[in-house]
Amino acid sequence: MAEDYFRNLKETTETRFWINNPSAREIDLALAQGAVSCTTNPAYCSKLLQSDPEYIQTVIDRVVLEEPDIEKAAVRVYQEAASRIMRAFEPVYRKSGGTAGFVTIQDDPRCDEDTARTVAVSMENRTLGPNYMTKIPVIKGGIEAIAACVEEDIPICATEIFSISQAVRIAEVYTAASRASGNKPPFYVTHISGIFDEYLGKIAAREGIDIDSAVLRQAGLAVARKEYRVLKTMGVPAHLMGGGARDTHHFTGLVGGDAHITVNWSTAREIMDSDEAVSPTIDATTPQPVLDELREKFVDFRRAWDDDGLDSDAEFNGYGPVQLFRNAFLKGWYLLLAEMASRKAAKAL
Repeated sequence: MAEDYFRNLKETTETRFWINNPSAREIDLALAQGAVSCTTNPAYCSKLLQSDPEYIQTVIDRVVLEEPDIEKAAVRVYQEAASRIMRAFEPVYRKSGGTAGFVTIQDDPRCDEDTARTVAVSMENRTLGPNYMTKIPVIKGGIEAIAACVEEDIPICATEIFSISQAVRIAEVYTAASRASGNKPPFYVTHISGIFDEYLGKIAAREGIDIDSAVLRQAGLAVARKEYRVLKTMGVPAHLMGGGARDTHHFTGLVGGDAHITVNWSTAREIMDSDEAVSPTIDATTPQPVLDELREKFVDFRRAWDDDGLDSDAEFNGYGPVQLFRNAFLKGWYLLLAEMASRKAAKAL
């Protein structure tokens, strides 16, 4: 077993492990394995209803009594759940001199395109702790909010990136905002490899596209590795962040460079239970026949891979993989609202 996989990763490479949407137990387990930071998303609290129900239900019960507006109460519950992680990772933040130990928070997904709200929420959340990092999708509205957050010197995780076009656009926006303000807050450019593979798989099933699973599973990593090279060529002070893992190869396939990768504890545990060894993979070349087949069979792979595959900020919003990912967040947010409304009603009886 590769029980020491993450310790070896930290000792022998620049690649770093982040934990995603953890329960209390998983926070401790991830820290013990050398996790340097943590990501959360708008589905976090709904996931805690499964992984840590007693904790999150206690938070909900208290907050709904204090805040009559369910919408505002949901934001508070998410803030409290994220603050628990921030306290656990703050020693990492202090020890690193402010270069690690971050915890991301992403706003209500129904408001993704509301620039003013996204900036206001980011400003409010930064009061939760010194290791807060805003997490904002690279779509119209979000892009403008990211520029504003650079000007406010707020650490940034740019998310919901599935294409080279999105990565280049947000790198250019960060660079321009940094030059104008003089600020260089920590900046992570997140490629969502696993969800991209999942999306293409759904397209293949729906349209009857004949493609080998071994080819399909290389799509997300191929774009992520290209994104890593593009960011390096541009000279942007950014880390590639691997996200949206659906299998262990979405982590192990990006190892060796200064990439950071976030996974659920279940995926981390799978890696540790395997015979996987730490091996450099981020510079691996995707075979040309694989790229040719993906380009031929999926217009959305071409839109992700080509430098000009998506040609406007507004086009990012409607891109299929972005919508698939966003729908999962919407589902999680609505589940949280429903749980809160139900528990509030029960207490009123």
